[in-house]
Order: sequence, then C-alpha cells, then structure tokens
Amino acid sequence: MFKPVKKTRVYEEIVAKIKEMIEQGRLKSGDQLPTERELSEVFKVSRSSVREALRTLESQKFLESRQGDGTYIARQPIEMLVTPLASAILTEKDSLMELFEMRRLIEPQLAYLAAERATPEEVAEMESILDRQADQVSKGETGMDVDKTFHDSLVGATKNTILIRIMDMLMDSLTESRDKYLQGEGRPERSLSRHREILVAIKAGDRKLAARIMREHLEDIENGLFGAGGKEESKQSGREGGI
Repeated sequence: MFKPVKKTRVYEEIVAKIKEMIEQGRLKSGDQLPTERELSEVFKVSRSSVREALRTLESQKFLESRQGDGTYIARQPIEMLVTPLASAILTEKDSLMELFEMRRLIEPQLAYLAAERATPEEVAEMESILDRQADQVSKGETGMDVDKTFHDSLVGATKNTILIRIMDMLMDSLTESRDKYLQGEGRPERSLSRHREILVAIKAGDRKLAARIMREHLEDIENGLFGAGGKEESKQSGREGGI
C-alpha cells in the first residue's frame, strides 16, 4: 500500500517555484526571465539545475526561448489552461452522461476542423487505421484500440494543441464505456461504417458534413449505452459503479 517517498531533485523545486510565481501573477505572460546565472544566484543552485528546470518548463509550454534575446513566460501556458479541466474530468467520473454531453459539444467541431486542416498524409494515415479496424472487425474483434486511434488521429489533424490535450484526457475517462458499447452485436461494424463516412467528408474537405456525421455517430453511441431515459440511467449507473 505504501511506497517510498521520492526525493525531489533540485531542478524540480525550481520548476515548482516558477510555476507558483506564474499562478500567483508574479510572473506574467510576456515577462522576461533573468539569465541562468542570475537565477542560479537567486535560487542558490548550480546553473546546470537552472538549465534543466528551464528546459522542463519550455517543454511544458510555460516558457518560450527566443534565440539571442532570452527566455520569456509563454503567452498562453497550455498546462495552466488544461490542468483545471483535467482535474474536473478526473473528479467527475460519477457523471457519465455529462462527459458524453461534453464530447458532443467538442467532437463535431473537431471533425469540422479536421476537414479543414487535415493534410493528405494525415488522411492516408486515417485510411490505414480504418483498414486495420476493418481487419479486426472482420475477425470478430471489437477493434477498440484502433477505434480510439482513429479518433486520436482525427484530433491531431486539427493542429490545436489544447484540444488534443483535452480530448486525450476525456477519451481516457471513457475507456470502459467505449469497450462496453463495442461489445454489443453489430456495433463494431456500425462504428467502422461511421468512421468511414467521417473520413470521406474529411477527405472531401466538407466541414459541415464531417461535423454532422460525427454528431450522429456520438448519438448512436449514447443510444446504445443508455437507451430510453438515458440521462437518469447513466447518472445512476455512474454513481454506483463509475465509468
């Protein structure tokens, strides 16, 4: 039950301190950070520890490095935007229907953006994914992992980093419900058919059609999972057993 406590590395303490200063508004978007030497003197640590902390913060999109000009607080630190939503998703698992409502709000727009922005290479990748899904379904399998891969690929085609992060968290929360839906007779085939329709619309650049089919696809899933009176049923089942 209990595990050893990990010792915090020096650079992790620096990362935590700078994040805290951003959250408190002491460092604002566009502010320039002191130099590595100045930070090492302020924090009383080595420059290598400062350098590692800055690299970590930059990879998390809190900082942006401008060659020859220094390091700045990012205009929109992505983690600060996504983390509160992630916390809500992770703590509200007792309301499955609310997660599906959120999905219905977001995913049709994702399909819309994918139809607008997907490159030929991304379309080819989605076609390859659906070929794998078709192969699994033909063997009597649910194709659940490939099903998720298709949705991930579609989200990636939007080129919107924040939406990618949000959907990654949301889809993780719906893993069990996706598996339950695909266990039903004929459902893997219906899911594959809808995916193909969505991809045809994306390939044609028809944004409205892609969004409409995605919305219908999500409604199919909700009807399969919840049936009549789905909202009350799903909330009750969520409270009793989680997603």
